[in-house]
Amino acid sequence: MITVAEAQAHLLALARPARPETIPLAQAAGRWMIDTATARRDQPPFDAAAMDGYAVQGTPQPGASFTVIGEAGAGQAYRGHLAPDEAVRIFTGAPVPQGATRVIIQEDVIRDGQRITLRAGLDTATHIRARGQDFAAGSGLAPRRLRPVDLALLAAMNIPAVTVARRPVVAIVATGDELVVPGDTPRDDQIIASNAYALLPMAAEAGAIVRHLPLARDRMEDLSAVLAMTEGADLVVTIGGASVGDHDLVARAVAAGDGNLSFHRVALRPGKPLMAGTFRSAVFLGLPGNPVSAIVCAHLFMLPLIRSMQGSNAPLPTHARARLASPTGPAGPRAHYMRAKLSPGVDLPLIAPFANQDSALLTTLSDADALLIRPLGDAARTAGEVVEFLPI
Repeated sequence: MITVAEAQAHLLALARPARPETIPLAQAAGRWMIDTATARRDQPPFDAAAMDGYAVQGTPQPGASFTVIGEAGAGQAYRGHLAPDEAVRIFTGAPVPQGATRVIIQEDVIRDGQRITLRAGLDTATHIRARGQDFAAGSGLAPRRLRPVDLALLAAMNIPAVTVARRPVVAIVATGDELVVPGDTPRDDQIIASNAYALLPMAAEAGAIVRHLPLARDRMEDLSAVLAMTEGADLVVTIGGASVGDHDLVARAVAAGDGNLSFHRVALRPGKPLMAGTFRSAVFLGLPGNPVSAIVCAHLFMLPLIRSMQGSNAPLPTHARARLASPTGPAGPRAHYMRAKLSPGVDLPLIAPFANQDSALLTTLSDADALLIRPLGDAARTAGEVVEFLPI
């Protein structure tokens, strides 16, 4: 068996470089921008008023008086030059007139016709946003997965289109004679195929285009026929059939379809019977059939691979820290990702693993919001010790 870190490294090494495409900014939310975007103008593109008030020169004192000679609004600049005894009525976002060095807020002004007088106690701020205060022309936004705020920033940079990674196509195949689809009537010896209904949205949320293929029965001809439907996928994910029993045929079907396995079995609980490699032109990931095992392995392996396929330079899941709410025993010969519940703590959140960690229990996983990470060979831990966890 190999370690989780070794398995992740092997799997990520199989990912091809991201394939670029250019799309309109309005379609780019959630996509992975793979080239640095360069601002085409300063923001703001001029010295702008930060408050409603009056633009004046210098640092006038209370009692000073000015003649109002014009008005400036957003999109309506005052084109003249301001003299020392003159003021321009100005509104937030408007360009500051030439010669002005300060905006007196309207609350600090007494106006009588075209004359203003400054009140006692006026503040000393300039209330001017300098040109380029936010960003300057030529500054860049580094590659990243684009959030809504990033789209607003790119739009302000006057960038109408961005180069992003093509979304990888992920084909998901559940295998096993014991499975029926939700809504069918199972025999007494069958169960409902549920795992894919977690994996499909997980892959889609990570940026993939997902394809849910028909159930594959435990016969070579049936497995081969369904695997043939994955043509054109970038990643083929199978669920079940990853063990070494007589009916676990996935590895043989992959090999028969010109596939190749990089590893088979990981020192991991839950999820020991995990395999990965290539299948035709796609990366292949074989997940265990137990629901918790499949979903935990998807967090650890499938999602990092999808992120890597889109150009992420940090695709692995991010760990956080918490304090144990109760003692736990030793981890044993495999890294253990324990379903757990978080609660507020003093300096760090508290984390409490569930007592029953059976890999078939979906109810426990549904109640969990974290996976407590117990490294391979980790000793028993006492309450209050700092540990790492994976948010889920």
